[in-house]
Amino acid sequence: MSKPKILFIVSGATYWVLKDGTRYATGYWAEEFANPYKMLTDAGYEVVVATPCGTTPNVDMMSLRPAMAGGEQAALDLEAIIRDAEAMRRPLELSDVRLEDYVAVYLPGGHGPMADLAFDADAGRLLTAQLESGNPLFIVCHAPSAMLATRIHGVSPFQGYNVTGFSNEEEEAVGLASRATWLLETDLKEKVKVNYSRGPIWEPYMVEDRNLVTGQNPHSAAVLGGRMLEILA
Repeated sequence: MSKPKILFIVSGATYWVLKDGTRYATGYWAEEFANPYKMLTDAGYEVVVATPCGTTPNVDMMSLRPAMAGGEQAALDLEAIIRDAEAMRRPLELSDVRLEDYVAVYLPGGHGPMADLAFDADAGRLLTAQLESGNPLFIVCHAPSAMLATRIHGVSPFQGYNVTGFSNEEEEAVGLASRATWLLETDLKEKVKVNYSRGPIWEPYMVEDRNLVTGQNPHSAAVLGGRMLEILA
């Protein structure tokens, strides 16, 4: 019997262009992919990865530093999960995704989504369709930037939803707020018109509204993974 499948929509970006034109090396954040991936595959789900143009996702190397990952062993554990994740090596193209094949959709963050998913028409179309289907949609950290791509004539189906995501204060803490061309929290509130809320910086924080579940930061990813298992059980 085939395993139920969960779709991970992952950034294919390797850098993010800052205000002064410099390229800031990025990709997806290790913890946000690896922890939910391990929880879901251990529970018997098959994870399928899709990216813009089928590009192989690039891990943000900063997310594998022991200081960022929660210690030497945690960094090694994340690396091992990513290395063993076959799904990451043969991603689908977003344009080829059939949502009816999946029981849930999950978007991990990192600054990568700010560079590609936020402007990707296929990402916008898939998020809109998943939201309207009533099936679970989980988005963490910087990945809610993909909601910007759901706007048609300036209006998003996510308007009025209760949402969280990487906060301006957290962006300041990593030293990028003043260098970025735009900020996730600001644009979610002003352009998508969500009801944004947040917890203390770096603490797990999750918001659930109908079939949409969002998490604030990397440490929220495992909480979302646990919630997804509860919902799908």
